[in-house]
Amino acid sequence: MHIGLDGLPLASPKTGVGHYTFELARALAQAAPENTFELVYPSSYAPIEIDADPAGSELPGNLRLKRAPVGPLGRHWWSNGLPRYVRRNKIELFHGTNYDVPLWRRCATVLTIHDLSLLLYPETHRKRSVRRARRRTPLMARTANAIITPTESVRREVCELLKINSEKVFAIPEAARASFRPVDFDSTQEIRCRLGCGDEFLLAVGTIEPRKNLNVLVVAFEQFTRARPESRLKLVIAGGRGWLADPFFENIRKSPAQDRIVITDYLHDAELRALYSSCRAFIYPSLYEGFGLPPLEAMACGAPVIASRIPALVEIAGEAASFFEPADATDLCETILALLEDSNARKKFSIAGQTRAAEFSWQNAARKTLEVYEFALREFSARR
Repeated sequence: MHIGLDGLPLASPKTGVGHYTFELARALAQAAPENTFELVYPSSYAPIEIDADPAGSELPGNLRLKRAPVGPLGRHWWSNGLPRYVRRNKIELFHGTNYDVPLWRRCATVLTIHDLSLLLYPETHRKRSVRRARRRTPLMARTANAIITPTESVRREVCELLKINSEKVFAIPEAARASFRPVDFDSTQEIRCRLGCGDEFLLAVGTIEPRKNLNVLVVAFEQFTRARPESRLKLVIAGGRGWLADPFFENIRKSPAQDRIVITDYLHDAELRALYSSCRAFIYPSLYEGFGLPPLEAMACGAPVIASRIPALVEIAGEAASFFEPADATDLCETILALLEDSNARKKFSIAGQTRAAEFSWQNAARKTLEVYEFALREFSARR
């Protein structure tokens, strides 16, 4: 079978959707060597380079990156360019890994909806992005033969908010990448020094944008510094600058703890692995998530995790994390204090987190995704 996947999430530095697209495509190709998989994107984007497996092995021979040539009409990718490419290249199923599928039903389609934050938390996004999501997300959900969500909590939201039949929506968890594993503290020294983290720090990872709720984390850290003035603990925030970020950076400039807050920008996996493995605790204060890869990556590296008590994070972390109310900076500060002052609790969460992270794998995600592909093919045949 000839299967296409959306390659556009790989056209910029990979964040959550990009990692999902690449890891799933590779795992699918390994799980189904009899099929051909293409990561397709239009030539209106610069050529995409994808690296080989971090362990050094080559990518599967049945997975390729395809930059499809497009003219003036084909630049309208979802309505014209991609449907034409699908028809000409006899693609039997297309998987839209980032909320979009071809608008014309030339083949069976599967749509991944990672979350509904644009619809549920519009105030945390750019207005034009919200307008586009309100127009396109329901249309794409109706068009697709099957829908994948990363958690049961998002599956419920899709069915309820978008009025989609639950029989065509499947929850398939994601996983931490194989590169995330514990490393010795001493081996992280060069990276910690270069980034200005020091020996003791709290870590947060994610794009700097309102939904990540980083202002509450900063307030909680300020409370911590007042409660423990003798501590030299730092707060390290690793993430690229996102949308509506100016108020956050203004708050940092005004913060009394400014000299102990480090913002690193986007980091590569080796750098993230070092920080996950050496932080005193990893904190994920998000207001809303569809899955939350960073907490799972942190757990895989042995970091004790503190996360906001929201449905997706509770579903993913289970008993392997400590939770706080996302709007309550004092609750977060008290949770940090309790964890840092209890070495047994840190060890317990570290071990539990590694065990929990090991329950998720891209191999399992690929196997379940292939089952969804079979469902979508049956649905497409029945509609014809």
